[in-house]
Amino acid sequence: MTVSLTIRNAEVVLPGSVQRVDVSVIDGRIHAVGNGIAEVGKVIDAEGLTLLPGMIDPQVHFREPGAAQKEDLHSGSCAAAAGGITSFLDMPNNTPPVITRKRMAEKKQLAAEKSVVNYGFFMGATPDNLEELNAVENVCGIKIFMGSSTGDLLVDNPQVLEKIFSNGSRLIAVHAEDEAVLRENTELLKHISDVRLHSRIRDESAALKATKLAVRLSLKYQRRLHILHLTTEDECDFLRGLPREHLISTEVCPQHFTLTVPECYEKLGTLAQMNPPIRTKRHADALWQALKDGIIDCIATDHAPHTLAEKEQPYGKAPSGMPGVETSLPLMLDRVNRNACTLQEVVFWMSESPANLYRMQGKGRIEVGQDADLVLVDMALKKTVRNGQLHTRVNWSPYNGMELQGWPVRTIVNGETVFLNGEVDKLVRGREICFA
Repeated sequence: MTVSLTIRNAEVVLPGSVQRVDVSVIDGRIHAVGNGIAEVGKVIDAEGLTLLPGMIDPQVHFREPGAAQKEDLHSGSCAAAAGGITSFLDMPNNTPPVITRKRMAEKKQLAAEKSVVNYGFFMGATPDNLEELNAVENVCGIKIFMGSSTGDLLVDNPQVLEKIFSNGSRLIAVHAEDEAVLRENTELLKHISDVRLHSRIRDESAALKATKLAVRLSLKYQRRLHILHLTTEDECDFLRGLPREHLISTEVCPQHFTLTVPECYEKLGTLAQMNPPIRTKRHADALWQALKDGIIDCIATDHAPHTLAEKEQPYGKAPSGMPGVETSLPLMLDRVNRNACTLQEVVFWMSESPANLYRMQGKGRIEVGQDADLVLVDMALKKTVRNGQLHTRVNWSPYNGMELQGWPVRTIVNGETVFLNGEVDKLVRGREICFA
């Protein structure tokens, strides 16, 4: 289907500047950017709004296959669209885990049938699927769980890790928590059932030890490494000291610099339980500074939904994870409004940088020839996050009750409006992201 439109009168975040220019789209791609361009197709008057490239969430868990009662590729992508996210990268710890080419093909087919935004997938590593990891086509990377988390994917043997890093060229993304430290801490604290212990069981040393091992292997074999959801000041300081030329990138989740312990456990209980855990203000402040300094490269949500009934179980039974794909951009726009960062920084962290890190074709910038993945935001709009009023299937947020200023009002995927003023067009379909 040929999709044409023209967006007039918006403030547009372009590479390197913010300008009041018009943007036209033909056949799902950006056709022209500038003043006085010819109108094509539907004309959108965006007076008072700001146009951004579509946001990219490079770490989500949309739970399909295996746990569609929590989220599936349709409901998760609807939540993404409502949050201004036009592309996502989904994790492989499904049931069954996505560790073969056959399962990857099946998951891609599900996404083609269901997803209202663009999609890409990680392939899950096991101790014995190296051939599959290297043969699978068009994935964003290999996911290694160095410490156990949701699901049964775990690769903690140093010899197996060495084998994976030394064979192949595809990007490796790691959940960096040391399994031996987790087990030792769990054993020490096994008689105490208090969610406040979660951050002690999965402590700073577990994160730093695993991160150091992954970095050592990356440097040894010159293998592209992406460290997922960084959480500690210790890791930030370690990464600051890396050799000038390296192949290592990392990300941070908004919850790790906006929520802190013990406050979040006192307010939210097991709703705040996630892996790696929320930490103290010292770590939150260090993560934000590292993001501002360019030590951390991008923002992801680790959107990991569980039902309220599951999450409200006692610690030890409640699963780890929280939703976030729908609120990440508003959280960051609110920070822009409070002069904590600039709009250009948000666009870099949430669009341009993830597109570059994962070598996504046609994503991350508003310029001629790029895919027409766009989001119009109202920087003056104030809304309160409310449980029961979200698009994620679990329909709750750790930010319930928080007023934020700056919200997406229209999300455009490949030139088609998928979200407009609170409603998702559930008939729109995204496309598989192409990775160079």
